[in-house]
Amino acid sequence: MFFDAFSSPDLVSWTKHERILDTTAVKWAKRAIWAPSIIEKDGRYFLFFGANDIQNGQEKGGIGVAVADRPEGPYKDYLGKPLIDKFYNGAQPIDQFVFHDPDGQYYLIYGGWRHCNIVRLKSDFTGIEPYPDGTFFREITPDKYVEGPFLFVRNRKYYFMWSEGGWTGPDYSVAYAIADSPFGPFQRIGKILQQDPKIATGAGHHFVIQVPGKDEWYIVYHRRPLTETDGNARVTCIEHMYFDKNGLIKPVIITNEGVEASPIK
Repeated sequence: MFFDAFSSPDLVSWTKHERILDTTAVKWAKRAIWAPSIIEKDGRYFLFFGANDIQNGQEKGGIGVAVADRPEGPYKDYLGKPLIDKFYNGAQPIDQFVFHDPDGQYYLIYGGWRHCNIVRLKSDFTGIEPYPDGTFFREITPDKYVEGPFLFVRNRKYYFMWSEGGWTGPDYSVAYAIADSPFGPFQRIGKILQQDPKIATGAGHHFVIQVPGKDEWYIVYHRRPLTETDGNARVTCIEHMYFDKNGLIKPVIITNEGVEASPIK
């Protein structure tokens, strides 16, 4: 089991970097590594990942961390054990996303099984630290949340996004909410990414990219080709993501063409 990475100078031409993290380097990961989230800090790259797909608090697995000096790796296990290995607030420890708040704090937002938690990360990512009230896990689950959380800030507003439906079915999709803090409360606004029966099915579990210094946004997600019958088979796609004058996200139009070349400076 391993991760590959892909790099591009323009979001159109891609180079594959094979086996940036292999489970031979993560002794506790025995099966099913997925949903990586990467962040750069102090010249190093930290890759958070889910492993083993644990179904209860007695199984070994959960959310791990790997580190490398380059985004394309190779990565090595950072902790030698999971960062989070138990169920808290009903959230399966999967689908982790690292969020760097404008105030400087790093958070880990994660959760499957229709529950989502936000925790404070220690500055060196070796563990989590308590909130001022002494608690460690805060639940921020919005209506219809299933998995795949993502958070970004635009115009001082916090946009929380997540996946709904089942990843093997045609109803997989992405919805969102807006709040004034990373803790919400997040009131569901609606779906902005879903299948187009003429293009592909099961569009979900996404990531958002902002062009540095510009109000230009892309959404990266996976979907299932119309000819594909395996529910676990998916392809990665990129589309533009736009906002209306009130700051609401416009429904994403999924295409066969994807985005045009945009050279990265």
